[in-house]
Amino acid sequence: MERYRFAQFDVDSVELKCLLISRGLKIDQDVYKKLGRDYRIYPNALTCNCLKLPDETIVMATDLGFHLSTLSSMFSWDNLKLFKYMNDMTTDFRISLEGEDPILFYQKEQVCPVHFLPGTKFYQQKTSSGMPFSGNAVLQGCDWVAFQCLWPCEYAIAGKSCQYCFSGGQYEALAQKKKKMPFIPSPEDVAEVVKYAIENDGVDSIQVTGGSTFQAKAEEEHITRYLTALDNQVGRQNIKGEILLYITPPDKQDVIDRYFALGADRIACSLEVWDDQRATVITPGKREFTTKQRHLDALTYIAEKYGPGKAFSNFIIGLEPLDTLREGATYLAERGIIPSASIWMPFGKPVMGSMKTPDVDYYRAVKEMFAELYIKYDLKPAGKCGLNVCVERDIRLWAEAR
Repeated sequence: MERYRFAQFDVDSVELKCLLISRGLKIDQDVYKKLGRDYRIYPNALTCNCLKLPDETIVMATDLGFHLSTLSSMFSWDNLKLFKYMNDMTTDFRISLEGEDPILFYQKEQVCPVHFLPGTKFYQQKTSSGMPFSGNAVLQGCDWVAFQCLWPCEYAIAGKSCQYCFSGGQYEALAQKKKKMPFIPSPEDVAEVVKYAIENDGVDSIQVTGGSTFQAKAEEEHITRYLTALDNQVGRQNIKGEILLYITPPDKQDVIDRYFALGADRIACSLEVWDDQRATVITPGKREFTTKQRHLDALTYIAEKYGPGKAFSNFIIGLEPLDTLREGATYLAERGIIPSASIWMPFGKPVMGSMKTPDVDYYRAVKEMFAELYIKYDLKPAGKCGLNVCVERDIRLWAEAR
């Protein structure tokens, strides 16, 4: 794995990825103008741009300028409340062109060349019902098409959104103003998007995610319709990779059995934060309405019945101390549950009154901790290469290459 030496940093690709995701970057206009026709680099935060480091590590390319303007239009906020965080919404990373080549800089110092994925017409498409792909689905890295929130989060509507969640913040703000919730893609829309992504963009895997729900039966109806449409219109045999399903832990485990029977390959019941005191503040709905124990019961049921690696729980890396993160990740791993790792992106969404991200020593410790657990318990996160903001696959690849 590549190493990068610049300023006070001496980091590998996993650590650099964590820094870039958590701190964001600025992308020169010339990059969009000269490369946007041939590569997946667009001046629109909804396109979920990503870049590749020299060793092919996939990294989310969050241009702070576009990202913050998108958030402002989503929340129409309370913008005054953000002023005290403005010093935290800056970055020393920038992508500029040297001749025709995109280069990552830290301040004025060159870090490494980067490259982008081949261009796509994905975001220009609409389904037969007229639903635009843009804003409803994203391409993630090389292999994935992802749906972030197919139905509204009822916890957020009730005023208990997770503090770090952009979608939850939007639902909560709309509910407070008694405004209409966003459009919900139909199962047919989702199947059309997936079919296009498979046939035109080399996608082989799918992330299906909805908002947290109070009624397991209502969520089961949503998920059943989406998975059935995928099978009917795309064909499960044509999805060569995996279907990752993110669910609210149900109160009865037979619901989980039906999801696997419908084609899910792995199921997540994500705690996000292990530390109980922090979780009560950061993920209030999950802890108040669902409870930590219900998450653990569902995850343990999956691992015991379907085998190691079939259950996973996301952690938002950067929101809690290493000791509680280690406690939670170890608890899961030793039961055959993958502790997965999504890097906290704080831009515009303070958590516990802060938008300050950890330093590289924290990310290095997380990498080494998760690598040890993955190898010890033979846990293999999904995908061939990494995802935009998640590093569990990158960590496993790093551990295997040592």
